[in-house]
Amino acid sequence: MVATPAPQIFKIASWNVNSLRTRLTHIVRWLEETQVDVLALQETKVTDDEFPLKEIEQAGYQAIFSGQKSYNGVALLHRETAAEISTAVAGVSADEKRVLAATIGGVRIINLYVVNGSEVGSQRYQYKLQWLQQIKQFIAEALSLNEYVVVLGDFNIAPTDADVHDPKQWSDCILCSAPERDALAEILGLGLADTFRLFKQPPATFSWWHYSQNSFDNNRGLRIDLLLSSAALAEHCYSSCVDKRPRAWERPSDHAPLLAEFCLP
Repeated sequence: MVATPAPQIFKIASWNVNSLRTRLTHIVRWLEETQVDVLALQETKVTDDEFPLKEIEQAGYQAIFSGQKSYNGVALLHRETAAEISTAVAGVSADEKRVLAATIGGVRIINLYVVNGSEVGSQRYQYKLQWLQQIKQFIAEALSLNEYVVVLGDFNIAPTDADVHDPKQWSDCILCSAPERDALAEILGLGLADTFRLFKQPPATFSWWHYSQNSFDNNRGLRIDLLLSSAALAEHCYSSCVDKRPRAWERPSDHAPLLAEFCLP
């Protein structure tokens, strides 16, 4: 009799850390507590030559990264070997380090730090919509080549009014405008599931809170960090949540990490 392979638990998370150097002790602490297989980081704000690889390796992780000074920057911290690494997307400027893709543990992972857009109608807003169209093509290609795909990161878009503390206040504003949401819906329409919405969640669960006006204490936030998975992978997802704890730590990022767990055959 041939033994059936044991299911593999695959834990993947995303976190906009708003400066890797400032939040390094938080990251190491959170990795120790959660033991995730992969952690996708955004807004690392550090050049590649200054990436704290030694500290990450001491925490038991390998790392791939694409960064720049003071702005943007993405990284993947991972236990298993990463393959098919890509930081280039056709039609997307390489000047802003916002995309990092790799295959880890049989899962194609696309880590995104989506353009903020500044304000509705601005040049950066138009750039954001164009950027999302190019990324959509990149994701579509990944889905055509891989059964298991995760697209995660800071999307800078709240998918619905349920993801906004005050929908009336944010109506037609950046992060919540109809064109941004339509662009995100097109990406989801490629065959991706918002893993957070696969499960019953506490009401008013957000992933980002502005630093001002006690926004976190008053839970005046938005859910703009997302972890999307291909349909085949979503079938194996058994949990997805926002971990608000690090947002309450000393000198926190303005974002909280989100985490999804899969039981792979």
